[in-house]
Amino acid sequence: MEQLYVFGTGNAAATRCYNTCFAIKKDEDYFMIDAGGGNGILSILNDMKVDLSHIHHIFATHEHTDHILGIIWMVRFIGTRIKSGNYEGDLNIYSHKNLVSVIDTLCRLTLQKKFYELIGTRIHLIPVENGETRSILGYDITFFDIHSTKAEQYGFTTVLNNGKRLSFFGDEPYNPKYAGFVAGSSWLLHETFCLYRDREVFKPYEKHHSTVADACRVGEELKADHLILWHTEDKNLENRKELYTTEGSPFFSGELLIPEDREIIKLS
Repeated sequence: MEQLYVFGTGNAAATRCYNTCFAIKKDEDYFMIDAGGGNGILSILNDMKVDLSHIHHIFATHEHTDHILGIIWMVRFIGTRIKSGNYEGDLNIYSHKNLVSVIDTLCRLTLQKKFYELIGTRIHLIPVENGETRSILGYDITFFDIHSTKAEQYGFTTVLNNGKRLSFFGDEPYNPKYAGFVAGSSWLLHETFCLYRDREVFKPYEKHHSTVADACRVGEELKADHLILWHTEDKNLENRKELYTTEGSPFFSGELLIPEDREIIKLS
C-alpha cells in the first residue's frame, strides 16, 4: 500500500502547525521530502509511529530555514542510531548540487564530530541535476528545477505502483517551464499561502506564493484527479479545511484535499 504521510502543512511563519514536509510510504519504508525548520519533526515522527530505521532517503528541496533545518536533526538522530548499531544500511540525502555544500556546512557547524564524520561513509549527500532520475524505493523519481525567483529549488515527479503520476511543485506557484515533467499527473502537491479573499492580509503575491483559488485553477488546467494544498498560513487553523475547500471547489473539479499535520492519505 502506498500512502502519503503529511508531517507538516504550514508556511515559514506558521506557529500553530509544523512547516510543510511529508513522505511517501511504500511497504515499511519512507521517501521523505524536507524536514521542516526544527526538532519538531522528531515528535511528529514519533506521534505517527514512523521508525527512523525505515528512513533511508530524504530529499531537501531548497535552503530556506523552514525546509532544511529539520534535516540536521534527522542526521543527528539517525547518526545516533548508526553509532549504536540500530540502523541498517545508509542514509541518502538528495538535493540540487549547490545545496550539498550548505547541508554539509550546517552539519559541520552544529553536530558533534562523531556524527559529522558519518557524512561520506554512512550518510551520503547526493547532488541531482535538473531532469535527473534516481531509483528510490523502487520508484523512478525525476527531479526538476522549479525556476524559483528566490532560491534555487527542485521539485520531483514519479509514477506510483497504480500507474498514476504524482508531482510536487515545491513551495512556489506552478511554472509552465517544467510542464514537460508533470504533464498527466493524477496527484498534484501545490503550495497555497492563503485564501484569495485574504490576499490583502497575507500578501502572497509579494512573496511569490499562491492563493487557494490560484492553485485550484492550476489543478484544473493540468486536469489532475487529486489536488493537495499546503504550505499555508495558520491564523484560522480550526476552520482552514472548511474555508479552503469552500473557496477552492468552484475552481477544481477533482478531489481537493486540505490535510492537517499528522494526516495519512491513501494514494489510490
